[in-house]
Amino acid sequence: MLRVHGDMEVKKKLVALGRADVAIIGAGVVGCALARRLTLDGASVIVLEKAADVLDGASKGNSAILHTGFDAPSGSLEQDCIAQGYKEYLETCETLGLPVLRSGALVLAWSQEQLDELPKLIEKAHKNGVTDVSALTKSQIVKREPYLSNNVVGGFEVPGEFLIDPWASAHAYLLQAMANGAVLYRDTEVVAGQYDGQQWRLETNAGSVCAAQVINCAGLYGDIVEQRLIGECPFTVTPRKGQFVVFDKSAAALASSIILPVPTKTTKGIVVCRTIFGNLLVGPTAENQESRTDSSTDSDMLAHLRDKGIEMIPNLEECEVTAAYAGLRPATEFQDYQIRRIEGKNYTCVGGIRSTGLSAALGIARHVAGLIAPDEFSFQAIEDPIIPAPDRLSNYHPRDWEEPDNGGIVCHCELVTRREIEQVLNGPLPPSTLQGLKRRTRVCMGRCQGFYCTGELVKLTAGRFNLPMGLGHDDQ
Repeated sequence: MLRVHGDMEVKKKLVALGRADVAIIGAGVVGCALARRLTLDGASVIVLEKAADVLDGASKGNSAILHTGFDAPSGSLEQDCIAQGYKEYLETCETLGLPVLRSGALVLAWSQEQLDELPKLIEKAHKNGVTDVSALTKSQIVKREPYLSNNVVGGFEVPGEFLIDPWASAHAYLLQAMANGAVLYRDTEVVAGQYDGQQWRLETNAGSVCAAQVINCAGLYGDIVEQRLIGECPFTVTPRKGQFVVFDKSAAALASSIILPVPTKTTKGIVVCRTIFGNLLVGPTAENQESRTDSSTDSDMLAHLRDKGIEMIPNLEECEVTAAYAGLRPATEFQDYQIRRIEGKNYTCVGGIRSTGLSAALGIARHVAGLIAPDEFSFQAIEDPIIPAPDRLSNYHPRDWEEPDNGGIVCHCELVTRREIEQVLNGPLPPSTLQGLKRRTRVCMGRCQGFYCTGELVKLTAGRFNLPMGLGHDDQ
């Protein structure tokens, strides 16, 4: 049986040679959370990501909300993982330097039919352990959110919902894993694998990797990876596109709470909320499609989202939409997460993680760690783990531009400094694409969408990206 324990530097060298206790396929938020959990538990970990950068699949586009799980299916694995993930996030966010902004949420009814559904949702929330959920009258709602349309008829509050940074959390998980011995391989796609009864030998486009255990966190490609390794898969991933529009920062003053609709079986519906970066977003849509890569936006659908936002908050009509994006969720034919361990194969699938993955990631990591580490795979936890320095991108928390000797501001829309960009480019997890740099710093994501800062970024990123910015490519 393959074991790679002991001194961290020894583990790093062995892992770098493609040998580890655990190989994690996929570096989305769940894969990053698992890498952190298992590394801290004492396992040697290899993370294999087929894309040029981490968070390049389902994790790159979401609502950036830390959910309580009040509306999750009661008694489901999803509900349990959200509850555990929510708890651990709030316990560790200060240590990891992750910004959180308590805004609370309002679930609002806009028709009598929706109003009739509210008592059942409140009952479900209480059953799920979210006991501070309570009904509000129309007058209470309008007093709290004075810019709401007068068409609202009722609702309830969920005080424990937070706004978070959707990318810094995953980066922090992976950075801590790497600082404590884990190794990341990017541009590395698993194409086949064999288990000999003791260890897995994974064949990739970049060579072979050996590991005692394999965890499939491939997200949108989870069923394909399982078919390659196991020969069959009990679920099929159907990519579900969610499009968003982002209003200018002035719009953030129009909603202090997260505005949630009455959810349906397929979607939580269209949300209106601030972002931790000081904007206001409206979305997502829920559009099933065949393509696992097409995250393009549609002008008609974006216009529809803008109209829906204005319908709920009329003053949004005076605000400018400065950006739009889309994310793909790995939906399956099953409502619950598809997490299971195949005994005798040392293989664990973590599939069907839809829109709640960001909130549930740490809970999923704990659950899976419990599945794969019975007595015969016991590890020795790291007693004093290294904690890397965090990103500081929240508009509601101290920023680098406020500090001296920052090299000046490069991106004025998002107040990104030269020092922040250089630290990311020279750090342990440097981006190889412009999109990766955006997720780490927010450059080019403001009002001008890079019009004024691109020239300076071309100089700063020279020789750093797979496709140089100076060639005029819209980076992957």
